[in-house]
Amino acid sequence: MRKQLVLVSTNYAPEPAGIGPYATQIAEHWAGRGDLDVHVLAGMPHYPAWRVHPAYAGRWAAHERRGGVRVYRRRHWVPSRQSAVHRALYEASILAHGVLAPPRAGRPADAVVAQLPSLAGGVLAARLARRARAPFVPVVQDLMGAAAAQSGISGGGRAAALAASVERRVLGSATLVGVIHETFTERVRALGVPRERIRVVPNWSHIPAPCRDRAETRRRLGWPDGAAVVLHSGNMGLKQGLEVLVEAARRAPALRVVLMGDGSQRERLRALADPLPNVDLLPPAAEADFPEVLAAADVLAVTQRASVLDMSVPSKLTSYFAAGRPVIASVAPDGGTAGEIRRSGAGELVPPEDPRALADGVLALAADPARAGALGTAGRDYAERHLGRAAGLARYDDLLAEALAHGPAHARTRPTMCAPRGRGGAAGAAPGVAG
Repeated sequence: MRKQLVLVSTNYAPEPAGIGPYATQIAEHWAGRGDLDVHVLAGMPHYPAWRVHPAYAGRWAAHERRGGVRVYRRRHWVPSRQSAVHRALYEASILAHGVLAPPRAGRPADAVVAQLPSLAGGVLAARLARRARAPFVPVVQDLMGAAAAQSGISGGGRAAALAASVERRVLGSATLVGVIHETFTERVRALGVPRERIRVVPNWSHIPAPCRDRAETRRRLGWPDGAAVVLHSGNMGLKQGLEVLVEAARRAPALRVVLMGDGSQRERLRALADPLPNVDLLPPAAEADFPEVLAAADVLAVTQRASVLDMSVPSKLTSYFAAGRPVIASVAPDGGTAGEIRRSGAGELVPPEDPRALADGVLALAADPARAGALGTAGRDYAERHLGRAAGLARYDDLLAEALAHGPAHARTRPTMCAPRGRGGAAGAAPGVAG
């Protein structure tokens, strides 16, 4: 008999960026093996725009099949502005709907995997695993406690301790804990997880290599041949501190800054960039066009606030490396992002929140094609050696097999969050989620 596997991930397809693509590829890979029935408990698609996808607007629940996976969704609140209070309400709505809208009972899950940082998703997944007496494996993509403290979100300092407390309980109930980067290991250990229960399962590059002529793509985008184009792609949130790129454009008129994506800070960035002729804001590129747009830039930028150290490693780096263009990283020198840049040899570091250093670094790379080419080649080679999809999914296969062999964890603590009491389990109808 095939085993029943439940993956809890607030973010899932058709979300084009962040955790969604990874959760989707993991679930579809497991469904394609033939020995697993895979069920996903997800939220309504909303990232990175922080607006519910038009196809799901107004719906309270959805049940669909995607790539051989049964996907169950419950409606939740999506904040248009980011603050600690808004994040708490967002998490509470996910948790409340998961607890108060129980599905029909099904065969108990044989294993439960969760993609964090959604605290509510982690609590629901741990609850489901406990009731099914199944192994529980959370995978840490971001750390919410550290994020609240480091990202600059309004009210984050007060929320950090509460978020870390919930993370401690969720991770403490796990059979094994996956982390996407080794720099997360010490933070997870500090939350009480023994080192022997932590496994590193890095993200992979989920875009193909570019194949079209760069000059043609630049002409289509309106980028002159002589312009030094620096592109940032992805979420436009608080932790990215993208104001530094706008200020770099203000100080260096020869620089063309392109911000491509969506997020809670997009309109603020638009207002800051409005008087500047050398800043463009683009919507997220279509999936088929995305690798070509990245490859058409002279330099690809990753920026973070100086306070961001070990809360996250941007998933955009995997795409940047695959595109074969040099990366400039305006990030804290001791953080995980800086470590990944050094390890790959794909780019250069400049001090965070320093627009002059960022502008000078981009212009220097654009003026030195040999150096830029060498960095781009190093990034592509690193992606091929270490960030291949097959290798990444094989690590998840190993993680799941080990968890199934271990059986359920015997934790002393039970994950909990403040929420209305109710019967039932996680959001959506899936095996083993009813009480």
